[in-house]
Order: sequence, then structure tokens, then C-alpha cells
Amino acid sequence: MEVGTLDFEQITFKLLIGFAGLWTMTRLLGKKEISQLTPFDFISSLMLSELVGNTVYQEDVKFSHLIYALLLWTVLSFVFEKITQYFKRTRGFLDGKASILIRHGEVDLKELRKNSLDFDQLRMLLRQHDVFFMREVAYAIFEANGTLSIMKRSEYEPVTRSDLNLPDKEAYFSYQLVEDGKPDEESLKLLGKDESWLMAELRKCGHEKLSEVAYAEWTQDKGMYVLEHRSKSFKLPEDEVD
Repeated sequence: MEVGTLDFEQITFKLLIGFAGLWTMTRLLGKKEISQLTPFDFISSLMLSELVGNTVYQEDVKFSHLIYALLLWTVLSFVFEKITQYFKRTRGFLDGKASILIRHGEVDLKELRKNSLDFDQLRMLLRQHDVFFMREVAYAIFEANGTLSIMKRSEYEPVTRSDLNLPDKEAYFSYQLVEDGKPDEESLKLLGKDESWLMAELRKCGHEKLSEVAYAEWTQDKGMYVLEHRSKSFKLPEDEVD
């Protein structure tokens, strides 16, 4: 069966409606990374993909049906979010609860089995936090979204400036100024600088052309950090060499 012009128009309008509806839902319900998704968020994303995907290519589904479905799902999702925000007792049932897998340095086998985890999986989650020895962990909490939060034993924690009685050091934000030979106009504008200043800074690092630079960032305390294209020899700035 050939697809007529009307069919293409219907598909186009349905896709536009679906795109606008999903974008609106995202703005209303907030942004979350994939690793932060709760079970409901995961179900909602699957439901929406099915909802939009199944209606786009069905001729008997009208625009009003798609709009109504998106509006109804938006209302349900919004109400669900507000329930979990204002009624704390429902959070554990609706979003799930965090489980303490390691407490005082000891693995809770009951909680491990309750969350369908084995030691290999636990060690893999620990390695994602650069922890390769279980003896280093004081507490490990398996969050409702499937991520692992870790508190190390005091003897394995990194030393801080306050531990050494050193004065506080101000932290500075880094700005990406060049990517693949092209200047980042927005970052330059935030700094109140122009391309002439950028080229002057790059020349201090031994680069006469933007095309030589694969990546460059600038911080107030360290100055310019430059990575050359692979076609040129790689050389770290002097302050980066031990």
C-alpha cells in the first residue's frame, strides 16, 4: 500500500505534537540524569515511547487522541511527583528505599540478597568509585535508583588541607576556549575577552594558529591549558610537568 501525501502530513504533525508534548513534560517535571531515574521515571519513559510511537503511524488515531493521551499522562506524572514530594510516607512504596549493604565495614548479606546482588556485582559497583578493596569501606548505601553511595573508613580517606592546617585556597572555574580549532565565543564573552586575547594566550604556549589546537581551557589561577592535535607532538604546559 502506497503512502499518500496526507499520510506524510499526519505523521509529521503527530511527531511535532509528540515532540512538543514530551518537551513540555520534561520542563514541567524537571530534569534527571539516566542514573537518577526512579522506577516510576523508567516506567514513564517506556510508556511515553510506546504512546508516541504507536500513535504516529496509525491512521485511525486522531490528533486529539494523541494530545489527550499526552495531557493525561502529564497530569498523572505531575500528581505522582507531588505525592512523593509532600507525603513522605509514600516515597518508600512509590520510589523505593535505599538499602545499607555495608555497615561499620561489614556486609549485610540479608540486604545484599534482598536487592538481588552478589559479591561480584557489589565489587563492580565499588570499583566504579575507585574502591578496589572492600576493607576500605565503612558504609555502602544502595540507592533507590540503582547507584551506590560510599563512605570510606577514616584511615582510607584522602588528606584535606584542613587536616594539614593549611590555609584555604580559592577555587576557580575553568572555561573551555577552543575545541577542534574553533574558539568558544560564549566562554570568551563570559570572561569579557575577545579572540585577540585568546590568540595572545595561545602564543605564550607556543601556538600561532587555532588549527593547531584540539582543546584549550583557561583558569584564573593556572592560566591556559592546551592539547594539540595528534598530528603534532603532544607537550604539557610547564606547570603540568612534575
